[in-house]
Amino acid sequence: MIQATRTNLLLLKERRHAVINCTTILKGRRQALIKKFLEIGRPLITSREETRQHYGQGIDALQTSIGLEGQDYIASLALISQRHLGVTVTQTNILGLHYYDLQEVESVRRTLVERGYDYPSTTPRLDETLHLFETIIEEMLAMARYEGMFRRIGDELLRVTRRIRVLEERVQPALKSEIKDITHYLAERERETYYRMKLFKKRATGGRQH
Repeated sequence: MIQATRTNLLLLKERRHAVINCTTILKGRRQALIKKFLEIGRPLITSREETRQHYGQGIDALQTSIGLEGQDYIASLALISQRHLGVTVTQTNILGLHYYDLQEVESVRRTLVERGYDYPSTTPRLDETLHLFETIIEEMLAMARYEGMFRRIGDELLRVTRRIRVLEERVQPALKSEIKDITHYLAERERETYYRMKLFKKRATGGRQH
């Protein structure tokens, strides 16, 4: 326990004022994080639902194409048109939070010519199936970008909330209690001093009368 002096009392009051200001700043930051969290969360949920639907449509379209074209033919087209899709990873920040972002080196979706097979010999249904799967990959990469931001903001939101809780539930009550104890102690000491001075004055006055 710190020594009960007026200097320490002033220091404790200044510290409590600083803690209250810090808590207010953290609450403002938490509000900004929540707003951004919701801005990113809503399109992310929508994108997941759209991708889930596109994936279901893609699987159905692929099964139909395999039935019409044959599995060996589809496999040969996949072998011809396969490629390594490159992405670059860059570090960026949002609200002062650093996170890794993905950027496509080239577009996922390709034209019929860019796919590298003899497209006049394929059916429009098969071309549409390939286009649908390229769209799914593109959406998945976009979701990966959103999830990176989403996870980083979520982690920071938890950290800020924990700090606010510690300041409000532990630090501020402890400071308030110490300030109260020292104030009470100083007040008692002043009363004792006043009583002693009064007693001393009374005795001094009585001595002159006799």
